[in-house]
Amino acid sequence: MCGRFTLATPADEWAALFRLDEVPDVAPRFNIAPTQDVQVVRAPAGLREHPGLHLAPAGSPLPREVATMRWGLVPHWARDTGSSQPLINARSETVAEKPSFRDSYRNRRCLIVADGFYEWQVAGRRKQPYWIGLSDARPFGFAGLWDRWKAEDGSIVESCAILTTEANDALRSLHDRMPVIVDPEHFNLWMDPDTIPWELEPLLKPRPEDDIQFFPVSTHVNYVANDDRLCMEPVQTQTELF
Repeated sequence: MCGRFTLATPADEWAALFRLDEVPDVAPRFNIAPTQDVQVVRAPAGLREHPGLHLAPAGSPLPREVATMRWGLVPHWARDTGSSQPLINARSETVAEKPSFRDSYRNRRCLIVADGFYEWQVAGRRKQPYWIGLSDARPFGFAGLWDRWKAEDGSIVESCAILTTEANDALRSLHDRMPVIVDPEHFNLWMDPDTIPWELEPLLKPRPEDDIQFFPVSTHVNYVANDDRLCMEPVQTQTELF
């Protein structure tokens, strides 16, 4: 499960990670919630519409573009964009079969830019929020899917979902699921429309325990309207568990 996440890293830093030609004009975010806009990196339109035309030398970066999308996937065949439960997550074990996701999994894979996410652990009658990120606090890309929905008036909504997998041993005490994080060396493989889905299966695994840090944060993050650095500040001395 991934229901909130962060992108507090300055845009020039994560743009360099994703090898973008331009730095997006995007402010840091500390409490990104479902149905809000998120930053997505994907193959450009020419590659998506004409698979097989990637003529760059083998091993070179795939051409990439950044887009702003709604978090909560709306399938292109949906009647409308409304839903009481937005499709923010897709289980990696069944993504190739579920009608809402299988077409996007085959043809419209993306990386959702983040540098951490939140999870809530039950503690008696309350839930304690935790911020979770990579051990060196670097930004990363969630394995994502996207789709384009078109209204009768011609307006377009592009939306996305985050793939999840079983939690690693370090995070299992917080939740039994965690988002899939794609290594930079696999960005091309994940986004390339020519990639055959079965080639992606090795990527859909938990992040290793020694590459994860997490710590408790204030319940300030519980309120979607709060989008400031206090959301991800530790409430006690940060401890790296591995």
